[in-house]
Amino acid sequence: MRRSAVTAAALALLLAATGACSGGGGAESPPDDPAVLRVLAGSEIKDLEPLLAKAAGAVGVKVSLSYTGTLDGAEQVASGAADGRYDAVWFSSNRYLSLIDGATARLSTQTKIMVSPVVLGLTRAKARELHWDTGEVTWTDIAEAAAKRRFTFGMTNPASSNSGFSALVGVAAALSDAGEALDQAQITAVTPKLTGFFAAQTLTAGSSGWLADAFRRRTDVDGLINYESVLLGLRSAGGEPLTLVYPADGVVTADYPLTLLASSPKKAQYGKLAAWLRTPEAQREIMTATARRPIVPEVPPDARFGTAPLLELPFPNRRSAADALISAYLNKVRRPSRTLFVLDTSGSMEGDRIAALRAALATLTGADTSASGRFSRFRDRETVTLLPFNTATGPGSTFTVPEGDPGPVLARIRAYGDALAAGGGTAIYDGLRAAYQTVGSERDGGSFTSVVLMTDGENTDGSSYADFAAFHRTLNTHVPTFVVLFGDSDVSEMRQVSELTGGAVFDARRASLASAFKEIRGYQ
Repeated sequence: MRRSAVTAAALALLLAATGACSGGGGAESPPDDPAVLRVLAGSEIKDLEPLLAKAAGAVGVKVSLSYTGTLDGAEQVASGAADGRYDAVWFSSNRYLSLIDGATARLSTQTKIMVSPVVLGLTRAKARELHWDTGEVTWTDIAEAAAKRRFTFGMTNPASSNSGFSALVGVAAALSDAGEALDQAQITAVTPKLTGFFAAQTLTAGSSGWLADAFRRRTDVDGLINYESVLLGLRSAGGEPLTLVYPADGVVTADYPLTLLASSPKKAQYGKLAAWLRTPEAQREIMTATARRPIVPEVPPDARFGTAPLLELPFPNRRSAADALISAYLNKVRRPSRTLFVLDTSGSMEGDRIAALRAALATLTGADTSASGRFSRFRDRETVTLLPFNTATGPGSTFTVPEGDPGPVLARIRAYGDALAAGGGTAIYDGLRAAYQTVGSERDGGSFTSVVLMTDGENTDGSSYADFAAFHRTLNTHVPTFVVLFGDSDVSEMRQVSELTGGAVFDARRASLASAFKEIRGYQ
């Protein structure tokens, strides 16, 4: 079972969570039961767990949630992989899913549960400086200020999170002045404007929750583009609430449709749950607890949401256009990635484990041809360092993926991975220190820089965690370490690494290493 990434401080809570809600996306299915509705959901739904726990007593339906990313979930549904494993899906939007050939035939009833637009939230000081705390603001105004670097912002990766995808679609639609669904020609034409806009993006993430946590720690990021519901409850590093900017030329809104799969026999259980979630009592609790707008007219939105009408921007009506927009963002528009993989090649990795590592690296070079695989490969303009370690840190190799013709460099990365061999001890912290020393020796080119640490065991050689922590405290860096739990990893110590560096923990002990690597790519 693959778990969604969480910050180190929250991981223990997630792992200890009630059996009614579980991590998802892996090979294991939730246990079936006539009274249980098995739901494949986006991670945004997590904050509804307390409310859903009441459904059993209210209408006799227990809810088992399994979490996955936007593209992964859409592909599971469209391919039929979700049939028989889940009864329903619950993403913040079904727009991308509906573009995939054959997907709509696998869906039955859809019930919209709540609403949250994707908007810009800024620190109060920055909003006042830009005069966006009063008066009308458009995406064009925001784009002009972003291109001049008058403010900085964070946003989730549109290939892994619906809030990022919705933001990208909204900005592209508004800046293109198309007035209709974007096509590939319009995407090509608007790309220079998008490049200027995203020059101001200095923080990225694979989920809205991690993005919010990272923003709270950063004093050098002025705001976020995210769900209104996330921004309303967020405080800056200085402790102040954000000023929300609702562009007058439109937004893209999440409507959270709870959707029954056509293959499920649990239409009655679905109907009970969906109807209950739309009762005034449940809608008021959703609004109070999650800051999402109610969907039913009997429950008016409270004062937090204001009275301005929301103009909905057009969404691509072809999957090819949506994929082209994501691809342009990753490979041309946003700042490039600088990624360092610190890879355990100790003796305990011999056999299946080193084979899994080779396969995981191959996945990132394009071996996985699914949509999520294509968007998780090493990107154009990205600089990748592979740094193996065992008893000592071995010689690493650095590759820069060119724009337009990445194939030859991706082949070299794959060949390097295929040649990795296991042997020796485990000097985790020597390898990790070498990665940060490499970053520190480079001129900061404005890349999204991160470290990935994959180890299958405990530290046996070289410096200790305490030594690394003391070294790290001497650094002035926001570079996170994303830790992959694999084999017999020291879970407690790996959480400490993640917490120290502001990273996240990914659990590959009961899923493939490749799936963990793909998930991490959403954060890079």
